[in-house]
Amino acid sequence: MALPAFDARRVPLFGLLIAVMTSVPDVRALAWSDDKEPLTGTVTGLIADDTGAAIAEATVTLTSGDASRVEVTTGTNGRFSIADVPAGLFQLTVAAPGFAAQTITGTVTAGEESSLPEIRLRLSIDAVSVDVSPSVTEIAEQQIKEQEQQRVLGFVPNFFVSFNPDAAPLNTRQKFQLSWKAHLDPVQFAFVAGVAGIQQWRDDYSGFGDGPSGYAKRYAAAYATVWTRSMITQVLLPSVFRQDPRYFYKGTGSGGSRFAYAISRSVIRKGDSGHWQPNYSGILGSLASGAISNFYYPKEDRRGARLTLENTALGMAGGAIGHLAQEFLFGRITSREHGAPGK
Repeated sequence: MALPAFDARRVPLFGLLIAVMTSVPDVRALAWSDDKEPLTGTVTGLIADDTGAAIAEATVTLTSGDASRVEVTTGTNGRFSIADVPAGLFQLTVAAPGFAAQTITGTVTAGEESSLPEIRLRLSIDAVSVDVSPSVTEIAEQQIKEQEQQRVLGFVPNFFVSFNPDAAPLNTRQKFQLSWKAHLDPVQFAFVAGVAGIQQWRDDYSGFGDGPSGYAKRYAAAYATVWTRSMITQVLLPSVFRQDPRYFYKGTGSGGSRFAYAISRSVIRKGDSGHWQPNYSGILGSLASGAISNFYYPKEDRRGARLTLENTALGMAGGAIGHLAQEFLFGRITSREHGAPGK
């Protein structure tokens, strides 16, 4: 006879075990519930100035909602990246030397990257400085104003001498200004009048004739010669060759060294760069002015190239003598700034 089938549910103990087993959750479900979702994100951005140029080494400080604080610096490309930022609101403060600090707010989502729009910093007012130092042109302007007060014995113009060995170079306008003022000075007119008088007395350039008419022609020719030579040697060619038309007073060293210095300045001239150069302006200028003078002297007194070369040689010799006078005599009796006598 067959035994009846076993029914565990009829046994109280087995029924209890089955009930417990069916109430235990699936292990896979339990493992899934233990996996936590990410709670942080990443914040990135670019720091630049008003022109869009990246700012390196800028300090970026992030403060999150839970008051945690992180500080990083930007790279050479101006970019920064801050990881593990708690999800939610944050505050970002950016600072860089010379720029005004800037603070912005944003939100980061858990598990995502929050890429901020480009942050541009403005120059700090305190960091902006204005260069108020005078320019080379302004310095030269002040120096030639002082030179225009220089007079031998207090009345003879001595404008083309610099007692400052490091004087600022002159531009073309300033070279013209100095020459123009020297040759419009009343003393210059008196000097030319004396030269014309001597020529009249000696009957030089007889083609000009005698009497007031002859004197006037001699005066005009003499003044034209002086004016033409000064314009060419002190303005035109010095501007072309970038040379300084002034004599730079030495005043120190042995008498021999000062003598050699003064004589050599007829063939050597300081360039606008501050370096000594061959005196192209003086030599070529003397040749040019000598050639031009042939046009306004009487035909019988014109000797062409010979006269030009003679005048050039005389001009250079006269320049050397003038430099010696500047170095050993005029430097002592020239009134300088505020009327102080030269030393």
